[in-house]
Amino acid sequence: MSAFPVLSLNSAPDASKPMLEQTQQAFGFIPNLIGVMSNSPAITEAYLTVANIFSNSDLSPTEQQIVLLTVSHFNDCRYCMAAHTAISSMQSVDMDVVQAIRDDLPIADVKLQALRQFTRLVLENHGWLADADVQTFLDAGYQQSHILDILVGVAQKTLSNYTNHLAKTPLDDAFVEVKWQPNK
Repeated sequence: MSAFPVLSLNSAPDASKPMLEQTQQAFGFIPNLIGVMSNSPAITEAYLTVANIFSNSDLSPTEQQIVLLTVSHFNDCRYCMAAHTAISSMQSVDMDVVQAIRDDLPIADVKLQALRQFTRLVLENHGWLADADVQTFLDAGYQQSHILDILVGVAQKTLSNYTNHLAKTPLDDAFVEVKWQPNK
């Protein structure tokens, strides 16, 4: 199967154009992921809506990036690992935290590592976690509401990771410096 086209403001369906314009205003360019998604106004709207909801969750920007990077690492999404490494840098996330996830090593901060581990358990077990795993997460200082916030991040990244896999989304120039390869 060939890669999906990366559409622009000129080539996207009319229903996608307002979302492309908003993305360009927010980032200063239209990331290739959104250009690919714009082939379907439905997924473009879904992704941007879920991303906005997740950004307004009770998780901090660092915690949000941990969730997004953990999902992307789990799914071997090269595009999203690079993009969220760059976004983490723009959000002043400690790059040691980001590098730990990129290298599949523990995060030094115990609470942040608990978030990463819990997110990974959600993915590995398709949401079927043991009570002890949930309690370990709560004992690390998180609330039940954070568990549900994590699910929003998982949904967001599942949409983008799977789009990138199917579409073979090319990496944007803005993310090339932080490209990533799985260790597999």
